[in-house]
Amino acid sequence: MTGAHRRVRSRLLAVALIAAALSSAGGCARTPDTYAGPTPVAGALDVVTTTTFLADMVRQIGGEHVSVLSLVPKGGEVHTFDPRPSEAWALSSARLVFANGLGLDDWLTQLAADVGTDGPVVHLGENLPGVDYIIENGQTNPHLWLDVANAEKYVDRIETALATADPINAAAYRAGHDAYRARLVDLDAWARGQLAALPAGNRRIVSYHDALPYFCRAYGLTVVGNVVSAPGQDPSAQDVQKLIDSIRSNGVRAIFSEAQFNPELAQTIAAEAGASVVSDLYTDTLGDSPADTYEGLVRWDVAHIAEALR
Repeated sequence: MTGAHRRVRSRLLAVALIAAALSSAGGCARTPDTYAGPTPVAGALDVVTTTTFLADMVRQIGGEHVSVLSLVPKGGEVHTFDPRPSEAWALSSARLVFANGLGLDDWLTQLAADVGTDGPVVHLGENLPGVDYIIENGQTNPHLWLDVANAEKYVDRIETALATADPINAAAYRAGHDAYRARLVDLDAWARGQLAALPAGNRRIVSYHDALPYFCRAYGLTVVGNVVSAPGQDPSAQDVQKLIDSIRSNGVRAIFSEAQFNPELAQTIAAEAGASVVSDLYTDTLGDSPADTYEGLVRWDVAHIAEALR
């Protein structure tokens, strides 16, 4: 048997096992989220993304020519996501897959290797031209998209990948890209204007996890610390006390947490340090309207951050 035949046989076996698992799981299998928008036309490009905000970006560019599905559902936690058979099944037939990369969604690599895909996997956050990556403790922070100027580079890469995978509709993808990118340019300017009005002494913040350094660098804020070093990793009592002392000494007005995380620890720290808590930001996942698109996410977060720091 040739190597190519072995790879095909291995993939078919993996998909068969997934189908069996789905059948035995019955109603317990988690169905990945789909996204509202134009009804895909017959023969639309099947696209899978790891996260909801990436799915929205693809839909904004591709319109009716793409059928988009996110593996991590709305409100899910991408860092600690544990794929189930339903996610693997969707991935196996995708003609194009988008991930962020840089450690945010590394679980995709093994999943894609196990089941195979019909198309390439594009890591949107990696090796972006002109980006000054933030490296902490030897690791590159993956949350680039929260600086809208970086999201514009994601959009460029998405359009190129869509046009390559589906050249017949390249003109439609270019038109979708141009219209969406123009809105993001306006969004970036709006965010800068909203946060530029904050007093200089109110620009220091604490975040729940290390999701906001690109956002803060772009819009003139400073991250003093984080409640947890990474999702799922609780801080020690010593770490908590150091953070409380830092909040007090830096005059931090607010701790910013995200809707998918339990706010209890942030609230406890804030009460001890004399700060407030905003617990309903969106960073790695979309939410309900009006935060159900990437543009809505940014507007929601900017408005809530500005209000807490005035």
